[in-house]
Amino acid sequence: MTPRVKEILRNYEGNVPGVLANIARLLMTGRLAGTGRLVILPVDQGFEHGPARSFAVNPAGYDPHYHFQLGIDAGCNAYAAPLGFLEAGAAEYAGQIPLILKLNNNDSLFESKDPNSAITGSVHDALRLGCCAVGYTIYPGSAHSQEMYNHLREIAQEAKSHGLAVVVWSYPRGSGLSKEGETGIDIVAYAAQIAAQLGAHIVKVKVPSNHIEQAAAKKVYESEKIPIGTPAERIRHVVQSTFQGRRIVIFSGGAKGEDQKIFDEARGIRDGGGFGSIIGRNSFQRPRPQALEFLSTVMKIYGEELI
Repeated sequence: MTPRVKEILRNYEGNVPGVLANIARLLMTGRLAGTGRLVILPVDQGFEHGPARSFAVNPAGYDPHYHFQLGIDAGCNAYAAPLGFLEAGAAEYAGQIPLILKLNNNDSLFESKDPNSAITGSVHDALRLGCCAVGYTIYPGSAHSQEMYNHLREIAQEAKSHGLAVVVWSYPRGSGLSKEGETGIDIVAYAAQIAAQLGAHIVKVKVPSNHIEQAAAKKVYESEKIPIGTPAERIRHVVQSTFQGRRIVIFSGGAKGEDQKIFDEARGIRDGGGFGSIIGRNSFQRPRPQALEFLSTVMKIYGEELI
């Protein structure tokens, strides 16, 4: 184990040894092992957006085994997916890549400005599949957010008692937020703080913009001259909001976009002290050779092989 990983683990004092071992397993796997940086492959989009929208552009992705092998061959730190996809390959790929079971999911068949997610897996499922962590999505700003917070508290308590790490997708969304506000710097930083306060070991948020949604927050950002002018400054503020970097915070890759945009975001995350990325559609929605090359470039940026 490297000094950097030991330093990160010291931020989780009070956790049981099993949790620390599983966080270490995530940090010591793959191409970025030991650096303190993470690139995780998440594939929950088939449930969230539908199979054709997710996999038709690269039909190999309909097969759950494809994603296990992609994560392994790319050198990802972990692979995250809902129950069905993990059950379809966990035995075949046992021990080859750390797994994160996504315990709740939403679908796009009924659109709502105030989303909620169904619980689609359990801590018991994660244990029997050999996972090192569970994942859970919350929507701060949704009319259903309090219900989600209550469910997360119960799930996190159970997971930690069994030595599993807890990863929280914290995506602000709701009728009280504008579309621009969902990625506003004040809202993303708030969402990261909420996830950490709810007991997340690893927090996943979107890359923030320089938009400030809340009038009360805008006054503070201006009076205290909080620097948010560059991507790295905004990332640094989100990390600061996640217990001054005492919790791992990683950033979503989002919908498939231009490679250079994703690479520039990775540089901003790296330079702002972020811990890495969780990249799904930008990796599996392209032919396998291109996906491997793309992920290799992202990891080179995080590994400081590319400036």
